[in-house]
Amino acid sequence: MKPSAISLVASLALVITLDPAIGAPPKDSSNWPRWRGPNDSGSNTQGTYPSRFSADQGILWKAVLPEKGCSTPIVWNQQIYLTTPSAGQDAVMALDWQGKQLWLSTVGPESAGRHRNGSGSNPSPVTDGDAIFVLFKSGNLAAVDLNGRVLWKKNLIEAYGKSTLYWDYGSSPVLTEKAVVVSTLHQGESYLAAFDKRSGELQWKVARNYPTPVENDHSYATPISIRHAGREALLVWGAEHLTAHDASSGQVVWTCGAFNPEGKANWVAVSSPVVVGDIAVVPFGRGSRLHGIKLGGSGDVTTSHRAWLREGTGTFVPSPVEYRGKVYMVRDRGEVECVDPVTGQSLWTAEFPKGSASFYASPAVADGKIYAPREDGVVFVGRVDGKFEMLAENVMGERVIASPVPVAGRILLRGEKTLFCVGSNRP
Repeated sequence: MKPSAISLVASLALVITLDPAIGAPPKDSSNWPRWRGPNDSGSNTQGTYPSRFSADQGILWKAVLPEKGCSTPIVWNQQIYLTTPSAGQDAVMALDWQGKQLWLSTVGPESAGRHRNGSGSNPSPVTDGDAIFVLFKSGNLAAVDLNGRVLWKKNLIEAYGKSTLYWDYGSSPVLTEKAVVVSTLHQGESYLAAFDKRSGELQWKVARNYPTPVENDHSYATPISIRHAGREALLVWGAEHLTAHDASSGQVVWTCGAFNPEGKANWVAVSSPVVVGDIAVVPFGRGSRLHGIKLGGSGDVTTSHRAWLREGTGTFVPSPVEYRGKVYMVRDRGEVECVDPVTGQSLWTAEFPKGSASFYASPAVADGKIYAPREDGVVFVGRVDGKFEMLAENVMGERVIASPVPVAGRILLRGEKTLFCVGSNRP
């Protein structure tokens, strides 16, 4: 759809500029091209970022969004892209660096969210700088150019069957050099499928099925692009297995299992792993276990590549963060932990102030500080370099489920109704 075909309802989204002195972003500002950033780490090692802000103070601008969506925005060349429902349609929205809406394009009928903290727009967009690739609970998969023109689209549910996930689809698409790859892991026929980025034609589709106790075959985690023996590969987590797949064919390179030898049920995979060097840190067991898996090898590496196992810690919903070689977790009730990815040992533990709400958003780390939104819209900030220090408790006035995006000295925070931008007003 061309930008001129923007829906009337969505085009009414307002932008409230709180500081007229906002300038253009630094020319050397980085991009945030996918859910967990350019390195899939959830962190940014460059720039300075504020600690204190609220819905009305310390922010540069806020943009009212068309409807409730829970995907994390992405940033490319000072333009912001996010997915959102709009008048019953799945849509992609673009804003400029000052928060002004540039365009909104629809790709097909939406499927509304089921969970109070979910939506039909849970998966985050991903871009290679030429196009934006989006996926929705409805099964709509599409490529949109940077001006909002839909290049191609298809519906995966119509092609391959309905999702049987208990809750709203959450796995974001991932890019390889030539394809956009989708992971659908659920009860029934689970699969990975790769589609040509330019044409949308199916390149390959492979089954990924493992027998598990009830619900354990469901996964909301997002694959990670890695290198294996000098080739592109995809790291996939779900159904009690961590697997590496050749990016050109989808075939399994290696597999690691035995994450649940007791056969406990309802250990669904929600939190995504994080890779630090040659170790994948994998949370599991509804926050009760944390695994360190060495990457590499071939075939079944279950015994040979398990580096360590921690019991009694981990995270269920929020994904861990890698920052300067360490792993940081915010657990569902606000406990904070710094872990050595090589040994699995805790370097320190702390906690944010308790409340009745839980943490659903995955935290981000930048400028030596961790940013952790709680579902009720309170964004906690703590210093994590060396040791933990509580810095601020920021009230945004609406639920926050999407992950913070720290980029170019600014932090994007997506609430249920509003996209907030906090940071410096310096050009």
